Amino acid sequence: MTWEDTDDIVDALVEAYPDTDPLHLSFPKFQEMIKGLPGFDDADENCNEGILEAIQMAWYEMRK
Repeated sequence: MTWEDTDDIVDALVEAYPDTDPLHLSFPKFQEMIKGLPGFDDADENCNEGILEAIQMAWYEMRK
C-alpha cells in the first residue's frame, strides 16, 4: 500500500482499530498508525496534510 491507496488504507484501519474515532487523532499519530499497517510501504515525503485528511474523512464515513 502507498499513501494514495485510500480505500485499502481505510479497510486496514477499520480492521486494526475498530473502536478508534479518526476525528480524535493528531496527524502525527494518524500518520504513524498508517505506517504501521501490514502491507504499507511508502516514504514519509509522499504524504501531506491533504492525503491524511482524505484518509481520515474516508475512515470517518465508513464508520458512520
